[in-house]
Amino acid sequence: MRLGLALRELHRSETSLAAFLYEVSDRHRVEHEVHHVARDLAGWSRAHVRDLAEAGERYGLSLRGTAPESSGLLAPVRRKVSELTGRRAETGLLLLADLRRLHRRTAGVSLDWELLAQGAQAIKDHELLELAQRCHPQTLRQLKWSNSMLKTLSPQVLVSG
Repeated sequence: MRLGLALRELHRSETSLAAFLYEVSDRHRVEHEVHHVARDLAGWSRAHVRDLAEAGERYGLSLRGTAPESSGLLAPVRRKVSELTGRRAETGLLLLADLRRLHRRTAGVSLDWELLAQGAQAIKDHELLELAQRCHPQTLRQLKWSNSMLKTLSPQVLVSG
């Protein structure tokens, strides 16, 4: 059954999304909304990773139940650079680029949840379908947040300077 492949791919993409959310949070520490909301959204992805690992056991998969809790060894460097550069025009462009990447990654995760839900429905795995129905709306909220931030910040960043 190929549903295991979908589970594994979704687990990988949620893990990657959590790590990237922490990176964005650290890199834009002076943008308080980005810093705090990105960390909260990373927590949702971390919970999804844990739930997917548990679901994967029923399909013979051995998936790691934890995702990164920070952006790694470079986290202190990213935070310090953010503090030193503040709100310069160049950091606004970097923020837009990060939000674009975040939006695309989140869209990929959303698509993976959709595919998993379709597969679970096809084989009548109600437990897996319930997992997708519980987690996918949070991914859609992550997507909505990144889109909203892009719409809010792009005019000021692109027109200023």
